[in-house]
Amino acid sequence: MKFNFQDYPFRSKRMASFSKRGMVATSQALASQAGLEILKKSGNAVDAAVAAAACLTVVEPCSNGIGSDAFAMVWIDNQLYGLNSSGPAPKSISIQALKDRNITAMPKYGFIPVTVSGAPAAWAELNERFGSLSLAECLAPAVKYAREGFAITPLTAAAWKRAFAEYKKELKGEEFEEWFKVFVPGTNPPEAGEVWHSKDHAETLEKIATTNAKSFYQGEIAQKIVDFSNKYGGFLQLEDYADFSPEWVEPLSVNYRGYDVWELPPNGQGLVALMALNILKHFDISSMSAVERYHRAIEALKLAFSAGKKYITDSRDVDFDYQDFLTADYALRRKELITDQAISPPPGNLPAGGTVYLAAADSEGNYVSFIQSNYMGFGSGLVVPGTGVALQNRGHNFSLDPEAHNALKGGKRSYHTIIPGFLTKNGKPIGPFGVMGGFMQPQGHLQLLINTIDLNLNPQAALDAPRWQWIEDKKIKLEADFPEREAKLLAARGHEIELSLDSSTFGKGQMIWRDQKEEVLIGGTEPRADGAAAVY
Repeated sequence: MKFNFQDYPFRSKRMASFSKRGMVATSQALASQAGLEILKKSGNAVDAAVAAAACLTVVEPCSNGIGSDAFAMVWIDNQLYGLNSSGPAPKSISIQALKDRNITAMPKYGFIPVTVSGAPAAWAELNERFGSLSLAECLAPAVKYAREGFAITPLTAAAWKRAFAEYKKELKGEEFEEWFKVFVPGTNPPEAGEVWHSKDHAETLEKIATTNAKSFYQGEIAQKIVDFSNKYGGFLQLEDYADFSPEWVEPLSVNYRGYDVWELPPNGQGLVALMALNILKHFDISSMSAVERYHRAIEALKLAFSAGKKYITDSRDVDFDYQDFLTADYALRRKELITDQAISPPPGNLPAGGTVYLAAADSEGNYVSFIQSNYMGFGSGLVVPGTGVALQNRGHNFSLDPEAHNALKGGKRSYHTIIPGFLTKNGKPIGPFGVMGGFMQPQGHLQLLINTIDLNLNPQAALDAPRWQWIEDKKIKLEADFPEREAKLLAARGHEIELSLDSSTFGKGQMIWRDQKEEVLIGGTEPRADGAAAVY
């Protein structure tokens, strides 16, 4: 794979990072440095990823937390492994139980959309199977920042402020008081440069570290979560936590112009990115004009999402094979629906989300693609008293239509937005990549891969390039610095164009590729985040 490092076709915010020995790329410099610190202590890429992930729960709580779910792909010993650590709905919840409470749509906040948290189990599982250091060593940097405090970065402060404005308006009831106590200890959310810390968060991380997460699922922390849930009408019970364990899964892939693109199977939405790529590979994207390339990519994405929103759910709860969506015949039939004008496939509009993604690589040729999220920023608005644990609201994605594939059911995992990606060629690793940001994620994966494979952009340039975002129907948002000429030409093809001054909704990504000839790591980090690629 040859990259252009001289002439960026778009505005450049920073140069790509290079390393011979190791690299950790995240949306927060402190988390990247935490991972690098672990590498320097003879930890491997898995240890570094776990350290960075735990650290991100502290330094970017507006996107993820201890109460998050997590997914990972790990390349180690010349094999790719997939881990699904998304928690299910409580066993006792049901559509009828919500109807009995006069609930006709899944709420965003409170206990109804709360599902079992999978992130701590993911850290422990990855560490136990592939790590070379103890979990306590890996979580030590996160514990330190939680206890001693850290200076909040500008974009994190802005996201914190947006969440506060939303929660102040929407969260009514004493069950939400702990969130304000923990995350807005004064009258206003912390500003950039202010120091924030959480003693409770530090102590919970220490308990997770010393028990390999057992305290979170079978001990004191689980009991506190369930007691809190019972007090405010939730459905969570101790057996929901005690019975949870991450699932090792076989990643799905499609071949795109000689490269194998890997995503995890549903309940994640990586299938959407694969379906879109499988359609697009039947077009000669690299020889097209810019507007033609954008148009075809948008239309392929819309067609993929129309299937994804209908069929993606817990793969244990369906009677069909998701591989069928990746056949050549299916892709060709979908391709025939693309014309020179914008089309209007279902599934309706796509809500926003909040997530963190990280990539790690070491000198031994090991790689980790890791993602975790509370969903919708801080999540449910609930923080378990005395723990610092903000509970996710992933159950908001369930349907209350009993005929829907993604219908709510006790013990079932919902449609999940967070997806790690991985790229190989001829059985050898190119590296991990990902884009956080709710339903923008498969759209971001698609655009990064077009930039990389079709346009030969280096990782940083691929991330710098202005993005588009499909919202619903024919509505497309474009970043403010999207080329004006192409924007007008897309409008002429029937796309309803909206220029957005807010880049925070266009996803935040990280990439680490290995140059196979020189065996050098080449990384890029998201210019729309406060992140960094830490190297040595």
